Amino acid sequence: MQFQQLQYFVAVAETRHFTRAADVVHVAQPSLSQQIKALERELGADLFLRARGNITLTDAGEALLPLARRILADADTARHEVLELVQLRSGRIRLGATPSLCTGLLPDVLRAFHDRYPGIRLLIEEGGSHDLVRELARGALDLALVVLPLPTPSPALTTVELLREDLVVVSSPEAPAPGRGRTVRISDLEGERLVMFRHGYDLRELTVAACRAEGFEPDFAVEGGEMDAVLGFVRAGLGVAVVPRMVATKSGRGLRVTPLARPGLHRTIALAHRSDVAPPRAARELQRMLLER
Repeated sequence: MQFQQLQYFVAVAETRHFTRAADVVHVAQPSLSQQIKALERELGADLFLRARGNITLTDAGEALLPLARRILADADTARHEVLELVQLRSGRIRLGATPSLCTGLLPDVLRAFHDRYPGIRLLIEEGGSHDLVRELARGALDLALVVLPLPTPSPALTTVELLREDLVVVSSPEAPAPGRGRTVRISDLEGERLVMFRHGYDLRELTVAACRAEGFEPDFAVEGGEMDAVLGFVRAGLGVAVVPRMVATKSGRGLRVTPLARPGLHRTIALAHRSDVAPPRAARELQRMLLER
């Protein structure tokens, strides 16, 4: 049974005339008649009683008609929904990002994307790069913003570098300024109480590694927080923290922001997706906007 045969059958059933039905479906009448006969042979039953000037449905035709209409309607719905997706009128994007990027980079880009494609649902999952890589690999995310290098290199993922971001030191304006001038050296953090992110946070590993490279273990005043909590603890004067410049700029009210002395600390942000599966059209459009921001 072919989809086209059902179209022809419904046209004849509705017009009760083979020639008029052929005009409706834009096909030659002999071709339409041949397809109807082929459908009848496959079903093993006549669908029409053919008399000159009088075409009526048989019992088999009456039984098939509502089913054929439903099949054609479902196919039209499927075609419409796919077209909506292709034209970015509906759909969803499952995007993973580290909490600092959700605070700093994403709000402006996602607002611009939503203004352009209001029918696309944005599903955001926050997590560290290790967690996001795992979610990408199992197909739970379409795209993820991760910090390079990846915690575990994965040949199954494709990454595109997005930006290289400076890190800065934030502290409470009511506390003594860290360092000895307009910049802070990593070595100046020895003896400072640090507000530290939870385990698995890229910024935690980067800061701890930088301190150890200078020959000391960092002293934690508070640890285990997400970005908003860390900034809140710093505002309260519990200690200082190393955070991305973008976050400090957007969330800097009530904070003193001090650059790190050269060479400073940096992190590289990349867009990642599975290598074996192309991201959906909507996700590719968001990827383009992120790369062109």
